[in-house]
Amino acid sequence: MSSPHPAPPLHPKKLLHSKWTALQPQQRERHFMVSRVIAPEIGPSGQPGPVEWIELEAVLSKRVQRLAWRELRDSERWRQGWLA
Repeated sequence: MSSPHPAPPLHPKKLLHSKWTALQPQQRERHFMVSRVIAPEIGPSGQPGPVEWIELEAVLSKRVQRLAWRELRDSERWRQGWLA
């Protein structure tokens, strides 16, 4: 079954400072901003691996949480931008 809201196309290198709305807010935290894209470690080839993690900061409380950037594709939990 397809979601009524398709996941937005995302690229991890363009996530920094992007804004997100949690569809199921907890502790009144609804609006978030990507405050950091966590660079992967340098691999054996001398090149960094793919980006896996971001830090998401709650606008209201400034609380920071780390999550896999792909979780933002879950349209049941997140919408890009700050929604009312």
